[in-house]
Amino acid sequence: MDYKKSKASVNTVTRNVMDLCEETGNIYETVAIIGKRANQISMEIKQDLTKKLAEFASYNDSLEEVFENREQIEISRYYEKLPKPTLMATEEFILGNIYYRDPSKDPKDTIEL
Repeated sequence: MDYKKSKASVNTVTRNVMDLCEETGNIYETVAIIGKRANQISMEIKQDLTKKLAEFASYNDSLEEVFENREQIEISRYYEKLPKPTLMATEEFILGNIYYRDPSKDPKDTIEL
């Protein structure tokens, strides 16, 4: 899912814990899944932001350049207004857009004797 098109709320939303753990049967497993997806989203956002800000990198550090570079400020403001990765991951989990599996429970991975 593209984080730029995410419809996740910018503000924290109270969720029913029982509804979240309904699919996995375990709230800790649900939190681990959401946490791992949030880390993936966070890394994607960070790489994208770093790539965009690399265009503005200068080797001369002066205070005048900081105030003159409006494009860099606009890019930073855009990324600050995005929903947090945890909120995006929770929304994806609720909508069923996250694929996950548990190798210990997967019948394909078990060895039959």
